[in-house]
Amino acid sequence: MHSFDAKGFYGVEIIPLKRTPKNRAKPKYKRILLKLSGEALGGVKGLGICPKTVADIARQIGELRDLGVEVVIVVGGGNIFRGLEGEDAGIDRATGDYMGMLATIINSLALQNALEHHDVETRVQTAIEMSEVAEPFIRRRAVRHLEKGRVVIFGGGTGNPYFSTDTAAALRANEIAANVILKATKVDGIYDKDPEKDPTAKRFREISYMDCLQRQLRVMDSTAFSLCLDNKMPIIVFDLFKPHNIRNVVLGEKIGTLVGG
Repeated sequence: MHSFDAKGFYGVEIIPLKRTPKNRAKPKYKRILLKLSGEALGGVKGLGICPKTVADIARQIGELRDLGVEVVIVVGGGNIFRGLEGEDAGIDRATGDYMGMLATIINSLALQNALEHHDVETRVQTAIEMSEVAEPFIRRRAVRHLEKGRVVIFGGGTGNPYFSTDTAAALRANEIAANVILKATKVDGIYDKDPEKDPTAKRFREISYMDCLQRQLRVMDSTAFSLCLDNKMPIIVFDLFKPHNIRNVVLGEKIGTLVGG
């Protein structure tokens, strides 16, 4: 009589079938670009890297992978260094911007580490070549990573000074044919006035690109916003710090403000 153990008959390992729950929620978006500010990784103070905050963001991104969503991330570097602030301190603008790009790569590596601790396979691609720590940005390779179920983080902005990470997000979203840009912030959408200064401020549930321009609402910088407008790339602005908010947005819940049309 043949013996049977955890490895099956004759020591051959039996791999159990993975079953997909019938009641698993269906996401509204198949491929998303998540734009994170550097300050988001800095926690309450918005400075440096807060391990607890980064771990929480990684958990939320892991929820998207469980839904089968393809996730691309562009992260800023304002928690470490801002090129514009460097210019005020006497640093040449181009040099300051390159320093800011390096800050985004530091953040990208920190986020990659947190994601892989949550068993989310991740690749970092940078606009500035540094093969010892990350892949160079190659669009086809990035898309292939997504198709294999990996999260891709784009660091280094566009690789050029004078362009923000918002512009990098708009550019990469169009290049990899994302369905939407999710702009994660500390507020729950776009308001007609500053909600921190004016309690009568009203939040928009939806707003068109042209209304944003006419009302001079700074959703993104003008270069980034123009890229989205010209290519009809929808933007959702939402509060990153509410539990499960990224997942809820991807599932199509009415959260934050949708910019489009």
